Amino acid sequence: MNSEKSNLSSLRSGVVGVQFLFVAFGATVLVPLLVGLDPSTALFTAGIGTLVFHLVTNGKVPIFLGSSFAFIAPIIKSTELYGLPGTLSGMAGVALVYFIMSALVKWQGNKLIDRLFPPVVVGPVIILIGISLAGSAVKMAETNWTLALVSLFTAIIVSIRGRGLFKLIPIFSGIVAGYLVALCFYEIDLTPIRDAAWIGLPKFVTPVFSWEAVLFMIPVAIAPVIEHIGDVYVVNTVTGKNFVKDPGLHRTMLGDGLACCLAGLLGGPPVTTYSEVTGAMSITKVTDPKVIRIAAITAIVFSMIGKISAFLKTIPQAVLGGLMLLLFGTIATAGVANMLKNMVDLTNTRNIVIFSMTMTLGIGGAVFTWGDFSLSGIGLAAIVGVVLNVVLPHDKSLEG
Repeated sequence: MNSEKSNLSSLRSGVVGVQFLFVAFGATVLVPLLVGLDPSTALFTAGIGTLVFHLVTNGKVPIFLGSSFAFIAPIIKSTELYGLPGTLSGMAGVALVYFIMSALVKWQGNKLIDRLFPPVVVGPVIILIGISLAGSAVKMAETNWTLALVSLFTAIIVSIRGRGLFKLIPIFSGIVAGYLVALCFYEIDLTPIRDAAWIGLPKFVTPVFSWEAVLFMIPVAIAPVIEHIGDVYVVNTVTGKNFVKDPGLHRTMLGDGLACCLAGLLGGPPVTTYSEVTGAMSITKVTDPKVIRIAAITAIVFSMIGKISAFLKTIPQAVLGGLMLLLFGTIATAGVANMLKNMVDLTNTRNIVIFSMTMTLGIGGAVFTWGDFSLSGIGLAAIVGVVLNVVLPHDKSLEG
């Protein structure tokens, strides 16, 4: 594998790098489209964030950072409560979680992370991320069920029947299929695309500090932090190297945190490690970090093409809704799979209490209020899960 990486020509590196971007493209632009942010800004911050990550990790870790789905519901709710500029400060503030985890890993190693965030805590939080967005997916799909189903079934077919790299772009394929059907049978106003300039900067938004928004957002970062750790171990397997040791998990977390902070400061959604790109590396056997950096630079270039941004904004809501039906169900399923993989015993009373309280508070919409500050949804549920895991004793009297 190493010889293959070192013998990559500049042309092939460029081609594979662009391919890797298309693997991440659909999900990266879908998140901002769902929460009211500029998709070009998300592409830009994904590219810049990935380059920052590579700088912090000494260019050793082949990971691409794209828009995180974990923050969709919190961003929507926070925008209602604190406005977009305040919410952006909250999105930048999630970096604090990464910084703290990075320091703890540097100090104590991985055991403390395992203690704070075991599968019985992480599983239900991931499930909640998917379930909390189900209603939004249905509402968007209802605007035109035909387009929604075309996008949905295209994504499903590509996921199941696709081969090679094609199998890794179900979201992108669903967007293309739904858009083409909309062009043929429904009216889409293409004027914005015609009027858009070929070259144009993303729409950067300046955040306004809001400590309420910061406290609202940071608990949600628990799930992406755990996802980050898992993805680094997967990349270890794909590359045959140990990035947990060199450059170290504390450095990868620090890089991810800095990228999240930068994204929020520029008006983009928080970023996270993209397992789709890791899957593409596994298929192509190309694991050179240089290729990932080419993908990041390509994302930055695409973000400055005005017609791409204009096209993304003309995608019908129903097309996005159809894809959401699959994506958010998949997220919830990933939470269940996490618990099954780690053999979480739900006959154990302690585990039942943690799981049920986390799920009930999250689904029920419980709100904790203190003065002008309020915490609800996934963030509140995640904190309750962590606290219960720490304080509930491992005692035989609690065994079911």
